[in-house]
Amino acid sequence: MDNQTALRIDPKIEASWKRLLEEEFNSDYFRALKSFLHAEKQKEREGRLNVFPKGGDLFNAFNYTPVEQVKVVIIGQDPYHSFEMIGNTMIPHAHGLCFSIPGEAQKIPPSLKNIYKEIHDDIGCAIPNHGNLTAWAKQGVLLLNATLTVRAHEAGSHQKKGWETFTDAAIKKLAGQRTGLVFLLWGRFAQQKADLIDETKHLILKAAHPSPFSVHNGFFGCRHFSKANDYLTANGQQPIDWQIQ
Repeated sequence: MDNQTALRIDPKIEASWKRLLEEEFNSDYFRALKSFLHAEKQKEREGRLNVFPKGGDLFNAFNYTPVEQVKVVIIGQDPYHSFEMIGNTMIPHAHGLCFSIPGEAQKIPPSLKNIYKEIHDDIGCAIPNHGNLTAWAKQGVLLLNATLTVRAHEAGSHQKKGWETFTDAAIKKLAGQRTGLVFLLWGRFAQQKADLIDETKHLILKAAHPSPFSVHNGFFGCRHFSKANDYLTANGQQPIDWQIQ
């Protein structure tokens, strides 16, 4: 494969998002991002590093939740940079959905454990024994990280390469096209995204990040899950079933 073919912009992303973000995919910054990722993948092929998520998981947040099906948006910062070895198989924790891990992974991250606890305390859902949130995404919860890729064991390694510009555009264009969405902004980083959202058209709920370092500063007791459902119901939409089976 020559460089021109490798760097051709033809993302494998759900059709409604591909249309909405067409201008971004054709931008100079996205071409530079593609070039950076191509170089990272070459290093991965040479055995010098690992990049997560793998394969076709990169755009899972978009692929599971088309534009017109979005009801709730949860914004994370970076994909998980950790992985597990199950037998001889590497299981990256990142699989394209913020706060979520694949079903076969066995180590539920601390922030997700705290999210489950708040849901239990808020609306009584049983705490599941796995960390796969795909069921939320399929119901209309856009689980979007600001940065969509990362090197293994190097938190923030793909920040400021273009992903934040891309995901900011996704949030702004989604908020501009739709009405009646709920944005759950946890922690200072996510709360900075409020400037991209028209509060007269959507509900913005803010709380501390669910990390163990900040969860007691206002995440526990925020009741965002019942508040989101109350808002959706009041606006004629089906609420989210937050129970993970």
